[in-house]
Amino acid sequence: MLSRLVVLIWSLQFSASVLATEVDPELKASLMRTIAQSESFQDRFDAEVWLMDMSTRLAPFIKDEEERLTLLRLTHREARRANLKPDLVIAVMHAESLFDRYALSRVGAQGVMQVMPFWKAELGRQDDNLIDLATNLRYGCAILKFYMDKEHGNLRRALARYNGSLGSNRYPDKVLDYWYTYWYVNE
Repeated sequence: MLSRLVVLIWSLQFSASVLATEVDPELKASLMRTIAQSESFQDRFDAEVWLMDMSTRLAPFIKDEEERLTLLRLTHREARRANLKPDLVIAVMHAESLFDRYALSRVGAQGVMQVMPFWKAELGRQDDNLIDLATNLRYGCAILKFYMDKEHGNLRRALARYNGSLGSNRYPDKVLDYWYTYWYVNE
């Protein structure tokens, strides 16, 4: 509880300093629209703090504010729906696609979470568009959650399964490094 309070105070101070020096009415309007659409948050204050914090962290990777806030809102919703930490899902996207919704791997994985198209056939949903952020995040979060459950919460093994590299620590180390370096939120 104390650590959450410290993070909250820091976020508020940081947000206040950013807003005091750079009052951007478009960002404020965009953030307010995003918060209004964020049904996965417990309350509006949590939404404001998380979205401002993550938007600031994500800005070097996604320049467009509206695109950034849309990605964050959808990520939070789908991660919470799958009972995953949203900041972990962001770290997976960082490792998988560097947040490129149009990413296509050499083996055919698509979108921000690099979902393999065979999943559409497996689920009987051939018409799903894996480039669509909401669809890609829903698939990716569901797959990661499945592997987390299969591995009884062992994050390293779940991440290796997600990447198709069980037995190697390279991919889990990469995601965990991104998570703790850029995205981790102590809740």
